[in-house]
Amino acid sequence: MQVEQLTTVIQTLVPEAQPGISKQYPEFIIPAARLHEVAKHLKENPDTYLDYLFCLTGLDRKDGFHVVYHLTSTKFPHIVVLRVILADKTNPMVATVSDLWKAAEYFEREAFDLLGIKFENHPDLRRIFLDDDWVGYPLRKDYKDSFTLER
Repeated sequence: MQVEQLTTVIQTLVPEAQPGISKQYPEFIIPAARLHEVAKHLKENPDTYLDYLFCLTGLDRKDGFHVVYHLTSTKFPHIVVLRVILADKTNPMVATVSDLWKAAEYFEREAFDLLGIKFENHPDLRRIFLDDDWVGYPLRKDYKDSFTLER
């Protein structure tokens, strides 16, 4: 499926989708509330068959936390990037996609551990790198610890 066709599929499914900033892959900014529905459709639709999540990244930006999903197909030669923006930096939350792609379980745990992004209905949302008693989220721009305070 060509970029134009993928764009049509996503814009039909989510008319409020905005184009993203990626120059490498077609990227769409979608409302967080629609993420799971859109992801499920893109995975199960025989025309898109985006059956492989190869990257999920969390970012701390000025306008909120961004969660970026890179999806590809093992059947077709196309890649799509979905981005959700979580404006609430106090309690950032988005639905899990771990029921669609098993790899998301670990990617989401990493985003939770390092940024504090919560993934609703995640089967095992707990720290993956840091100790359970670690205070704070080290990839947040407002994070302070003894090392960063000394600089």
